[in-house]
Parts: sequence; C-alpha cells; structure tokens
Amino acid sequence: LEKSTRAASCSNPEVKATSFTTQDATIVTNIAFIAEFSLKCTPSVPQSIPLYAEIDGKVMPTARIGENKYQVSWTEEIKNARSGEHKVRLYDEEGYTAVRKAMRSGEDANAVRSLVTIVVSHPGAFTGPWLNSELMASLAAVGVAYLAFTSKYKLVS
Repeated sequence: LEKSTRAASCSNPEVKATSFTTQDATIVTNIAFIAEFSLKCTPSVPQSIPLYAEIDGKVMPTARIGENKYQVSWTEEIKNARSGEHKVRLYDEEGYTAVRKAMRSGEDANAVRSLVTIVVSHPGAFTGPWLNSELMASLAAVGVAYLAFTSKYKLVS
C-alpha cells in the first residue's frame, strides 16, 4: 500500500478578518496585536489545516479557535511598535516550508506567495500626557510659594 503524505493545501482562499491592538499604553510595557480570521478554501480542506503567519520577518504558528477560525497574536515593546498597517502573510504547510527555506538561504521571504495577506491597522497608543500631573502640581506649588514670598517681602518693606 502506498500512502499519500502530501500536506493539506488551501486554494482560492476566502478570508474575513478582524483585528485589535492596544491603544492605551499608560500602564503597559508592550503593545498587543491580535488578528482573528475565518478561512474558507475551495475545494474544502480538512478543518485541522495548520496555518503559519509571517509578520515583519518573524514566522509563527496561528491558533485554531473554532471551525475554520484562527487567531494570531504578537507583542512589541512600546518604543518599537509603529503605528500604521502591519501585514500578516498567511501560509499553509507548503508555503511555510518555502518561507523557512528562503530565510535559511538568505533569500527574500516576500518572494514566496502567501495564501492571503491580512492587514492589522494600529492607530498608535496613548502613552499619557506630555506633562504629567505630578510635574504640574510641583510647578504650581513653586509658583504659589514664589508669589507668597514676594508678597510678604513687599508688605514688610
């Protein structure tokens, strides 16, 4: 008996995606990026098709969160997290193998055709006001003290 070892592949993918990012960075040290998507292939492939994501040169597996639903997430330090669009290129096992091979040989991984590309939009994160309240309170206290001392010396003299 001959057994087929060919990996499941997705052709004509249809994807619907939503994404979330951290937008308030006042008390966190990393920005989280999350992309959830549903993937339908024609013809239908087994539900357990493993998918991989490539984001800014880093390849990672996706998590299966339901029937034909997947999620990929990553974090970046606040100082390195840029606002704008982040492209998430999705690969099946064959594409993943080709991307890893290209990376190992120093070739451009973008030359490998992805199943589909998802765009995660990050508007930027609020890191707090430019002047924090403690500084403003200190400046106000110094100003009040200055006015008090100058008024006292004017009255005494």
